Amino acid sequence: MSAEHPTLPPVRLRADAELARDALAAPLLANAVRLARWAGPDIRVDAGGELVDEQLPEAVEVLGLTDDEEGEISAGDAWRLAVDTGLVNVEDGAEDEAGDTPGRASAGDNLAVVTTGSPQDVLALWLDGFDAVFADAVAPVLDDLDAIVGEDGEIDIESLDWDPEIEAEFLEGVLGNLYLLTVSEGGPGEGPVPLPALAASMVVPDDMGEPTDDVLEQVSDAMMRLDEQFRLLEPIGLVEYQPVDEALMAEEGEEPAPPLDEEDVTRYGMVRLTELGLYGVRARMLEAGVDAPAVGDLADKGADALLDGIAGYPEAAAREETAAWLTGRDALAAARELLHAARGSDAGSPLRRLHCQQTLSLVGAEAEPAVREVLDDAELGGLARVWLAERGATDVPAPPESMIFWLAIDTIAAQLDADGDLEELQELIEGLTGRHSGFFEAAWRVEHPATAEVLEAMGRLHRDKSAAKEARKAAFKARSRSGS
Repeated sequence: MSAEHPTLPPVRLRADAELARDALAAPLLANAVRLARWAGPDIRVDAGGELVDEQLPEAVEVLGLTDDEEGEISAGDAWRLAVDTGLVNVEDGAEDEAGDTPGRASAGDNLAVVTTGSPQDVLALWLDGFDAVFADAVAPVLDDLDAIVGEDGEIDIESLDWDPEIEAEFLEGVLGNLYLLTVSEGGPGEGPVPLPALAASMVVPDDMGEPTDDVLEQVSDAMMRLDEQFRLLEPIGLVEYQPVDEALMAEEGEEPAPPLDEEDVTRYGMVRLTELGLYGVRARMLEAGVDAPAVGDLADKGADALLDGIAGYPEAAAREETAAWLTGRDALAAARELLHAARGSDAGSPLRRLHCQQTLSLVGAEAEPAVREVLDDAELGGLARVWLAERGATDVPAPPESMIFWLAIDTIAAQLDADGDLEELQELIEGLTGRHSGFFEAAWRVEHPATAEVLEAMGRLHRDKSAAKEARKAAFKARSRSGS
């Protein structure tokens, strides 16, 4: 009975044009663009494409950071991003009198994207920037260069306690959890998430009660690493971040104590994904093959894709998606397409019919001819009668008893798949059994693929012990009849 639902709830993304404006306003990308416009044949870079020391003060001045103590660091970061994203081209230079071969810089092809590219082009440029910053964020922290530089002057990577795949997976997991918290109903939504909670979500096992001292130490380590990483990710516009209060930083060799109460939590860091950040994290998820739907994805698909796609959506998102799907469509043709897509005896069909009925309510009176066409349909006739009755129709033919019970089984099967409110489901079950004497004696004979599973669920959920026992007996009869 259970159909396969998307792994993640659907996200509501802003329009590409709005996200593109956010991307261009991100401080790091905006600075990279300024430096790309400044780049020219007189700008010298070293063998790695970095600005030579003599050029940094001018770069700082171009960015208006002369009064910033970390101006040169910011200028260097912006220049690297400009090179990484193709905003700047770097070419090897000729050997000078000192035997050095300083390279030369010039504006790159991607600089034109900033002014003449489409919103999608701008977002693609920003995603390249996000990838570059992500790579920096998972790079090893080189606190003591002398200890890891070999005799040949090269960094001995193997001497570092660092695995690039593990580091990348950890940060991907953190961003994935932050994304899930943001898009889930009942989550913080647009509010910030405490850094300790985010770190704990990656470290503390789900089945652990009171965390051990060792686990708390791992959470503290993760918090400190995430503090560094979010400081890097904020300038690209991915997150808004309130860093860990420096007064709480541990002395060397000590671990910071976990926050003692809720009032302390904000001092240990608070982070939230921006609208652009939601777009960016989702893009990485899609690239990795994760099912991360967005509201509006189904607007240009067929009715079958719509009804299957919204199966795991929360009610508000499903309604928004169906409203978008109906926009611009001929109402009567859309109603016929929906009813056709709602047919079937597969595991997902009950929920498709439920969503079909809900979508038809958005179509309105124009759907009535299509609904009346299926009054005699074994699978859709009950749905059609309910829809017409709700709209006040007085000439609706009475359904045969077999259709009444088939609709009851189908409706409960859909609600079970929808994972709705438990109390509402119990009221539905008890209402159905209360209105129809001998319900279970008739229900076990219903030719519906979910009959036995529905009756078993009714046996678990019915609050009347006698009725619950009848439901379990009926489920046994249904399984015996079907041989399953």
